[in-house]
Amino acid sequence: MNVNYSTALFRSNSPQHEIANPLLKVDNLKVAFGPAHARQAVVKGVSFTVEHGRCVAIVGESGSGKSVTARTLVGLTGPNSHVEADRLSFDGKNIANLGDKEWRNFRGKHIGFVLQDALVSLDPLRPVGKEIAEAFTAHRSGGSRQELREHVVDLLKLVGVPEPEIKARQLPHQLSGGQRQRALIATAIALDPALLIADEPTTALDVTVQAQILDLLGETRARGKAMILISHNLAVVSQMADEVIVMRHGEVIERGLSEQIFNDPKHEYTQRLLQAIPSAKSRGKRLVSASPSRLTMPETKVGSLAQSPIGEPSVSDELLLKAKGLVKKFRGPDGNLRTVVNNVSFTLGRGETLGIVGESGSGKTTVARMALALETPDEGEVTLDGSPWTSIDEKARRHRRSDISLIYQDPLSSFDPRWTIERIIDDALEKRCGETPRESRQAQIVELLDQVGLSPSFKVRRPLELSGGQRQRVAIARAIAPRPKIIVCDEPVSALDVSIQAQILDLLGDLKAHLGVSYLFISHDLGVVHHLSDRVLVMNHGGAVEAGGVDDVFLRPQQAYTRKLVAAVPQLRVKAA
Repeated sequence: MNVNYSTALFRSNSPQHEIANPLLKVDNLKVAFGPAHARQAVVKGVSFTVEHGRCVAIVGESGSGKSVTARTLVGLTGPNSHVEADRLSFDGKNIANLGDKEWRNFRGKHIGFVLQDALVSLDPLRPVGKEIAEAFTAHRSGGSRQELREHVVDLLKLVGVPEPEIKARQLPHQLSGGQRQRALIATAIALDPALLIADEPTTALDVTVQAQILDLLGETRARGKAMILISHNLAVVSQMADEVIVMRHGEVIERGLSEQIFNDPKHEYTQRLLQAIPSAKSRGKRLVSASPSRLTMPETKVGSLAQSPIGEPSVSDELLLKAKGLVKKFRGPDGNLRTVVNNVSFTLGRGETLGIVGESGSGKTTVARMALALETPDEGEVTLDGSPWTSIDEKARRHRRSDISLIYQDPLSSFDPRWTIERIIDDALEKRCGETPRESRQAQIVELLDQVGLSPSFKVRRPLELSGGQRQRVAIARAIAPRPKIIVCDEPVSALDVSIQAQILDLLGDLKAHLGVSYLFISHDLGVVHHLSDRVLVMNHGGAVEAGGVDDVFLRPQQAYTRKLVAAVPQLRVKAA
């Protein structure tokens, strides 16, 4: 039976209001952390209002204060925070002084919050269906157990999760990154709150599912609901937002209607943000000025590589990696085998970048894991530098592991949080250097940090003390430490804001030009892939549907699925010059 979800489940939690009365009013908000004698100000006098049915977007670099601002509005700043505001009201009610119990009753019912990091936010030991159901049980709604299960399945369907009955019974690690993010969105909209705060709601989503989520958010607004959107995807912001607030170092540096911000930005910083967006037009060009700029991260050292222009790609006819007829099957929770990769073949030349794109669950990451020999194909094989790779045992592979390395999607989860940056990189160096004296390895660690634009002072820090962009730079330093011939990049910039993303993409381009490394680059962001790749492979339902030069595939797609994928990419809404 087809269910009209908006009428079967959603309900209004607030009375009707006059449009002139803002739903949310924030006046001179200040947030600081630490003891009274050493407080560090993170949000410095931010003011804005949100009207019913309107969307206000907050953009800016990592550390600009946008996420702290959002968390303050739902009482999640933490025990060491100090919050001040001349006024902080929702629906005419003062929410500045709510206690923990009052916040628990308020969150979800009146303000929904989509957190940024799905993998960290979801309970790893609890099926995602129970996580979503808690939104109802915490507010004593949802009906009987059967009705609750139906509500959960309907929500998962609504946000585009395939096989929702099965996924509801699975643990978070059994879902793809995009599916986990969709589960978080389902939790946030379960009670149809009057205001939805979406902190990077489409960060981990492929373009077609992103389009579905944006349509869903648009439908939410059409029902008179308000939204605060925090996103580093400026194309998404340009399509969704009525008003845009640009933050930097905890302050609002520019604000205005969406059309004005994207067509006639006044502040130099806003102009730089717009220039840093990767696309077909930016191929072969730097996204960030070669000279140090205000976009450079604090304590970032601009090394020799970062000062060089990105060279022309030097692609050799020599094949480094060859995959032929790869097939991989996994058994699902229902006991049935599912084919997640079906007869996929590709090659990667020396000095080449091959992009792999497709929706969540298309098999991209499984293909990457087989290329790394972390998964064994059920059929087919991968050869590395002309020699067997997946068909040999691990003992025979071990001495060749340094030829191919990996940059993870989430560097924080791939680091031991107890280790210093020095130890993280030193561990990778040991694979190549073996018993090399410590003094020699110390010099190499400093050199690697320099190559990725970080100063030697970072050696003593730990992962949790670094920003997202800094952690990704350390991940790249670790990946290049053993001097690999190939680096597999699994969504390496998906969680970064646009300016930091631009720096990382420039860095990857520099390293390719100077080290001659090849990239197997997996991403759901077609603009990023078009900017960086020489060739592209499009995957759908485990199979390869189209492959070729990146311009040919993205600008002149032959297959219906590729055309659908390209059409779903959000475009920056600016007036033609």
